[in-house]
Amino acid sequence: MLLSGTVVVDAETVIHDGAVVVEDDRIVAVGDRSTCLEQYPDHERDSYDILAPGTVGAHVHSVQSLGRGIADDTELLDWLFEYVLPMEASLSPEAMGAAAELGYLEMIESGTTGCVDHLSVAHAEEAFEAARELGIRGRLGKVMMDKEAPPGLLEDTDEALTESERLIQQYHGIEDGRIQYAVTPRFAVSCTEECLRGSRELADAYDGVRIHTHASENRGEIQSVEDETGRRNIHWLDEVGLTGEDVVLAHCVWTDESERELLAETGTHVTYCPSSNMKLASGVAPVLDYLDRGINVGLGNDGPPCNNTLDPFTEMRQASLLQKVDRLEPQALPAQTVFEMATINGARAAGFDRVGALREGWKADIVGLETDITRATPIHDVLSHLVFAAHGDDVQFTMVDGDVLMRDGDVLVVDAAAIRARAREFAADLDAAP
Repeated sequence: MLLSGTVVVDAETVIHDGAVVVEDDRIVAVGDRSTCLEQYPDHERDSYDILAPGTVGAHVHSVQSLGRGIADDTELLDWLFEYVLPMEASLSPEAMGAAAELGYLEMIESGTTGCVDHLSVAHAEEAFEAARELGIRGRLGKVMMDKEAPPGLLEDTDEALTESERLIQQYHGIEDGRIQYAVTPRFAVSCTEECLRGSRELADAYDGVRIHTHASENRGEIQSVEDETGRRNIHWLDEVGLTGEDVVLAHCVWTDESERELLAETGTHVTYCPSSNMKLASGVAPVLDYLDRGINVGLGNDGPPCNNTLDPFTEMRQASLLQKVDRLEPQALPAQTVFEMATINGARAAGFDRVGALREGWKADIVGLETDITRATPIHDVLSHLVFAAHGDDVQFTMVDGDVLMRDGDVLVVDAAAIRARAREFAADLDAAP
């Protein structure tokens, strides 16, 4: 396939009358449109106003999609233990599958081609099957909670680790590596030391498996961990083995100097979730400091109950504006940096090889956007438009691994209307619950 338009290769390179040529799952050529047409005359052709690498949501909760809007204006720990976790506990396997389908559908429709997905304690296989069906690139993990959890989510440590290993053996590396596994303890508050150390042992036992958890999102969470362990959160996670180049820590809003040094020294990845942090009043993550230290920072939406959207373009805009107003520096987190966080940095955190840019030999994870709309008039700078003006509903084309998932705004791999209808039915059951 030969796709033409203004090609955003990466945060540094834009080809205004360009083309991307795809064969199988790879990009085989990127360059001037006329040259590509001459060299590849027999390829199927399509065109979009802007072609860009698909974004990678480095921390999402697809299975919380049925809870969009159920817990607005609530502080994190209350939001989690009083609303969101009970909702997760109530979901049947069918409802969990519907929630995951809805989450992945929203991602595909709004420009996210890959994600690091923090699932739930039960029925995780429903999300893996949904990811396979919809074709998204994902690093998914069953959540483990063996210490503090509402009824229906608390589990035995050995059972949690055993079930995680079963899922690794069943799903890690399927679809030619498109779907991979992350060992996923929820966070230190809800997991015993045995579970956390077991997570490290389990990840080490399987090539390419990563670890994904929450860390230092909220001051109450940090105080709880310190009261129990005598250590700051990041230091505790490091002690039990949950730092390193194969670890993705979501949020990291409240860290001190020693913790930031530790994150940098260990090569641990951090995911910035600005909309969630604002909505839950958790605080402002020290993203500029992380980047200055060489810490890889990706960008994530978190979950629909604390965002309430999985639109990556909204998240890019929020990411930059929040840092600017927090630092009172208009130069803070410019468009180029934010775009890297949403694409190649997220792919690096997820462990997706050759993903996050439109380069020869890289995976064909591509989105196409329309600009014949008032909000896109005029466009003086393409990256500025993508970060500060574009919306997810501008996306008209989505390709993952060379497979076209959406063309001209129509999702091709599933019946999108049926997924939405099914999700509404299960959401109505939640509303009717006592």
